[in-house]
Amino acid sequence: MSPDPLLSVSKLGKHYGRRTGCEDVSFDLWPGEVMCVVGESGSGKTTLLNCLNGTLPPSSGQVHYRTRHAGTVELGGLTEAERRMLMRTDWGIVFQNPRDGLRMSVSAGANVGERLMAVGARHYGEIRREAGDWLRRVEIELGRMDDLPSSFSGGMQQRLQVARNLVTRPRLVFMDEPTGGLDVSVQARLLDLLRTLAQELDLAAIIVTHDLAVARLLAHRMMVMWRGRVVEHGLTDQVLDDPQHPYTQLLVSSILQA
Repeated sequence: MSPDPLLSVSKLGKHYGRRTGCEDVSFDLWPGEVMCVVGESGSGKTTLLNCLNGTLPPSSGQVHYRTRHAGTVELGGLTEAERRMLMRTDWGIVFQNPRDGLRMSVSAGANVGERLMAVGARHYGEIRREAGDWLRRVEIELGRMDDLPSSFSGGMQQRLQVARNLVTRPRLVFMDEPTGGLDVSVQARLLDLLRTLAQELDLAAIIVTHDLAVARLLAHRMMVMWRGRVVEHGLTDQVLDDPQHPYTQLLVSSILQA
């Protein structure tokens, strides 16, 4: 493991007037580590994710990221152009609704190829070859390369969104309920794919989910959020098998009783 964290979060908070989105969140994330943030709707987990990936400006605290070439930077100090470049190269975002992360008006191959072009690829044949390779990796038939995403099932759209994000081999991916809204069999297939790719690419990821089974399968560590605060944080199996906070105990027991 690297001696320095990839992402370091200190006392992060987001407030909307008197309402708290998240408050006093601190943690380090290491290269190749997958962490799940779990909690019920309204617990603050998506607000936290959006503050981390720059979609929302935090009200307090800091987020530091160790870049490939410029050392460690504080994300609040980046220009919009620098943040966009980070999103094209080192980061990816996988949305719960794949339509939020895809361009529905261009083909599946173009969705993947656009990300390559954003980092400087110009040779059409190489872009198409790489796009095809990634479609294969996410189990989309090469014959569907020129089809529009709107002709795909929800599970295929989600796999396409994964390919679009990972084609540039980012070091950190943010995922917001990546299996939400999918049938159970489709969820299982996607989870197996995500676990395999995370291991192959040594990918760090922060995954927001309400599904403890997703956390169990994918995450090295997990944080439990309740009312905007982190109430429990530790190794995934440890938290799930021996929950300490009453809210975590309630979450785990509700799954066991289901």
